[in-house]
Formats: sequence, C-alpha cells, structure tokens
Amino acid sequence: MVVTALFVTLYLVSNIMAVKVIGIADLFYFDAGTITFPFAYMLGDVLTEIWGYRTARKIIWLTFVCNIILVACTQVGVWLTSPEYFGETANAYNHVFNYVPRIVLGSLSGFLLGELSNAWFMEKIKIKTRGRWLWLRTIGSSAIGYLFDTLPFVLIAFLGVVSTRELFMMLAFQYCAKLLIEAVFGTPLAYAAINYIKRRLKAA
Repeated sequence: MVVTALFVTLYLVSNIMAVKVIGIADLFYFDAGTITFPFAYMLGDVLTEIWGYRTARKIIWLTFVCNIILVACTQVGVWLTSPEYFGETANAYNHVFNYVPRIVLGSLSGFLLGELSNAWFMEKIKIKTRGRWLWLRTIGSSAIGYLFDTLPFVLIAFLGVVSTRELFMMLAFQYCAKLLIEAVFGTPLAYAAINYIKRRLKAA
C-alpha cells in the first residue's frame, strides 16, 4: 500500500512539475518533473520485483486513472470563477492548470508505453538471469522504458511550445538525466526498499 501510494504520488507530482521548463547555460533543457520521475520508475521496479508484472500492471492502470482524475478536478477549478481581489492568484492557477492537460496527455501516452515495457522487461531479465543482478534489471529495463516514455511525452507536451533545437535538447537530456538519476540514486534505493520489504514479508 505504501509503495503504491508513493508511486501514484510521484507521478502526479511529476506531471504538475513538468509545466516548468528549466534551461541551464542555454545547452540543457528539461522539465522540472525530470527530477522526481526516475523515483517513480524505481518504485515500479520494486513493485515488479516483489509482486510481479501482473500486480505492477494493475497499479500502473490505477495511476493512469488517478492522472485523469487530476486533470478533471483541476479543470473544474479553472472553470469556476474567482472574486476580483483574488484575480492574480486565479490567473496563475489557470495558467498552470490549463497547461496540465497537455502535460498529462503526453505523460499518459509515455507512461503506459514506458511503465508497461519497463515492468515487462524487468520480469523477463529476472527470468533470464535467474534472479541475479538486480542492478541489471533496474537499469536495463529503465533504459528501454525511458525510451518509450520520453519520446511521446516530450513531443506531445512541448511540440510547438519550444523551438526545434530546444525540443531535441529536451529529448536527449531528459533521457540521459532520467537514466543517470535511476542508476546513481534510484537503484541503491530500490535495493534498500526491496531488501526491507522482503525482510518484513518473511517476518510476517
């Protein structure tokens, strides 16, 4: 339950953060959600490793529904009127959440392709390696998953919003950054979480 809650939360947070595009030295462009997104993938790895692809797939679809609820509820907030003295805050809210549906559409497309392929490949690698080399499963499956996720997400969310150069820079940098964060931070956390959960399950 805790892993599922964190998994869903990180995806919702990443979609809201993705509204902001960050540029570093006019060379690297990425949305702010890139920072939190790999940790959602890490939790997807934990789900698949311990409970298997079928359970992970159910939670992926649950997260899909939660993202749709996010868009529906925030759009209701956009459509409702505000008092005049609250206009500046209302305009800021509308500006952010009018863009969120496009972010979520791109995210959902990439999410389903990326997460399902990530979970599927992780289980297949586990079978091939006979349960050894967890690091190979987490990083290897993510390398495939991020490819299927990043391409549709960036194209749907930012095509026509940023320049062509920035679009290609975002594609390249987001893919590499997600994989690097997964390898450096996500995989050690996955090891710790999986070992902890397995100990708790044995104790129960």
